[in-house]
Amino acid sequence: MKTKENLFSKKSAPNKSARMVEAIYGCKWSLTVYQLLANGINRPGAMVSHVEGLTTKVLNVCLKRNVEFGILEKITFNELPPRVEYKVTDFGQKFLRILDELEKLQQEIDTDFSSLN
Repeated sequence: MKTKENLFSKKSAPNKSARMVEAIYGCKWSLTVYQLLANGINRPGAMVSHVEGLTTKVLNVCLKRNVEFGILEKITFNELPPRVEYKVTDFGQKFLRILDELEKLQQEIDTDFSSLN
């Protein structure tokens, strides 16, 4: 009996990047934080004061996760009182472009779906 040679191996989702996207979209504040940073608001206290409903505790968890992923960089200044700022890393810029593309895809899906109704 002849057997076919397998031409393709099983394709799997990229583990780390897929988890990263899931974690970022799972955090309801990450996208808001990116928007704040894009508008020059990079200090945690200013972030909390600019967004209704955002608490310091939740923001700190969100920022910590983004730093762990390498999307954001925490900059600590050796000053009194202490000052901390966040900025998007080079890797973070690439990651945010992917999120932008996902948003465009969702807009296309929404447009296509609404045209069917």
